Order: sequence, then structure tokens, then C-alpha cells
Amino acid sequence: MAVKRERVPVAGPSITQREIDLTAEAARSAWFENHAKYNLRFEAMVAEQTGRKHAISLAHCTSAIHLALAGLGIGPGDEVIVPECTWVATASPVVQVGATPVFADIDPVSWCLSPASLAAAITQKTKAAIVVDLYGGMPDWARLEAIARDAGIILIEDAAEAIGSRFRDKPAGAFGRASVFSFHGSKTVTTGEGGMLVTDDDALAERVNILRDQGRHPTSRALITEEVGFKYRMSAMQAAMGIAQMERLDELIARKRDIFRFYAEDLAGTPGLTLNAEPAQVFNSYWMVTAVLDPKLGLLKQQIAAELGAEGIDTRPFFYPLSWQPAFRSQPSAAGAATRNPVAYAVSPTGINLPSGYNVTRDVAARVSRSLKSILQRHARRAA
Repeated sequence: MAVKRERVPVAGPSITQREIDLTAEAARSAWFENHAKYNLRFEAMVAEQTGRKHAISLAHCTSAIHLALAGLGIGPGDEVIVPECTWVATASPVVQVGATPVFADIDPVSWCLSPASLAAAITQKTKAAIVVDLYGGMPDWARLEAIARDAGIILIEDAAEAIGSRFRDKPAGAFGRASVFSFHGSKTVTTGEGGMLVTDDDALAERVNILRDQGRHPTSRALITEEVGFKYRMSAMQAAMGIAQMERLDELIARKRDIFRFYAEDLAGTPGLTLNAEPAQVFNSYWMVTAVLDPKLGLLKQQIAAELGAEGIDTRPFFYPLSWQPAFRSQPSAAGAATRNPVAYAVSPTGINLPSGYNVTRDVAARVSRSLKSILQRHARRAA
């Protein structure tokens, strides 16, 4: 009788007794006059880590992007450039504030926003660009900043997946007018759900603080709101878990880099397979180990996922181009995007995220790598 092997999830957090104890402590004590104690401490830790003046805890990263746009006054008539390959929440808030998303291509090495594509996408209506640090990697921030500066547009850094990464000597979260983080359960640092906006802009920080709390100004009387806002606050229990996670940030990033190293060693020399890049000027925190196959192999991500899934290994597809997504196909810049953004449309069909949760040991990575190489070899024999 065959022994059933434990299924390998694609993601998962690292939770210790410290997270459990601090979250329970917040549940017992963070009420009434003490309600903000843990949030303020968590915010201070993220501000220090990124070198930012302000850090504002929020319900999730989607709300952080929403408030960044709203706080900057971006709305109807404005265009916001976004990379094709990212989670939909990078672009959804653009539509929600009434602006128009413009889809730009990705770089073939970093898989982040291509500087050349950014420059080509700028028009007189462009107000901002949201730059994503994809899967923990970093784009060429020096070139992107120079292009934005020359064009007079705002950059917003979507660092949802990249806490702990660096470009040159600056950490993820230190770029653009504002940066945003995600603390979703799959992320390097988690609060279950949650997000953070960091900025050095005093006026933006003030607007975000007001908008996240139903439009209440700090000087407002009880139950009085001066404008329509949002319910985007983070709970004290989430913040407490975030504190415990930030205390372990170096350890968590080291584990992520170990996981990538396991795969890199096991998959070295595999024909037609490319993993996440780490150029000389980048320190990659490797949120998700990602494999992109040469299209000449004739294997799509759905096929690979199905075959690995049959062996008890969960994966995620490389992000689909936003302009291909049903939610965005009616946007003006979706027309002709496949031709205009060829790299995104070439990389996405053959890319998959390999299991990258903290439960991935050397043995687990070896199992996944053996299965993936076996699939590739099997298909190569069939094609011969």
C-alpha cells in the first residue's frame, strides 16, 4: 500500500509563541484608552525599517493604495500607469477613485515595471505610476525615478511583496511619494490581513489618517465627521501580531532566502527554466520562488500546476496580464496591450510560483524540484 505524502501548500506563515502571546495580550488589554497602543508601536517599527517619517496601519494593502491615490487627489480625468503583471489590487483602486489605469510592460529580468515602457506610456493626463516590487524583486528604481522626475509625475511604490528587499542602499518602502505593504497571511510578515502606508509627505499622511477613520479630523468632536471617509483601520490584535513578526524580520527574510537557495541549487542547470533574478544592485527577499519556462518547451503554467498538483504540490500561476483580466478589458489601454506589452504576455503563460511558505525545508524543496524536473523531462521525451 502506497504511503500518502503530505500535501505541500504554496504559502504559509511562521507563527511562534511570541505572536500568540502578544496577540492574546492585545485582546485582553487594547480597549478604550489603550486601543491605539499596539498600532502606534507597529507603525513605529515599520517607519524605522523603511526610514520613513510616517507609517499608517490599515486594513489591507488595497486600502493603502486606495488612500494613497485619494490622498494625492487623483481622480477622474487622470491616468495612472501600472505594470501588466501584478495582483489586481494594484489597479482596482485606480478605477475606484475614478482614474484610468494604463497598462505598461514588465522588464524581462526583474519582471517589474519596465523603465522604457513607463516612459512610452506617459501622456499629458498621466498623474502617477504605481511601481510593484514583484515577488520580492526590485525594479531599476534609479531609472524609474529619473523618468518620473523629468515627466513631473508621482511614483507610488507597491511593496506589498517585498518587505526587507533593497535597491542599492535603500529598502523597499523608501521609494516614491508613498509606499504600501501587505501583511496578508501569505506574506513574509503577516498580521492575517492588514496593510501599511509609509511616506515622508506630511500633508499626505494627514489626509490618509483622516480618510482611514470615516473622515474624522483629529480635532473632531465625538461622532462628528467633516467629510466622507472609509473604515480602513487595523485592529490592535493585528498590530500586535505585526510587532512580533517585525521583531523577527531578519530571521524571516533569512528563511525566505534559504528557501530560494534550496530551489536554486536543486534546479541549477535545468534547461529552459529561469528563477527570480537578483541583479548586483538588488537584495531580493524572495517572497515567492517563481519559475518561468522557455516557451519553446511548449508547457503552459496550467499544465505544470495540474501535474504538480496531482503529486500533492500546490502552486500559483504567475500573475496574468491586467489588460487580459475580465475586470479591466473595457479600459482604453487594454486595446492592443498584447502587442504593446510583449514581455508580460510572453512571461505570464509559462510562469508559476513554487511552494514558498516557511514550512518548505531542504527536503520539501528537493521533492518539489524532483517533481518539476521529472515533468519537464517527460514532456521533452514526448516532444522528441
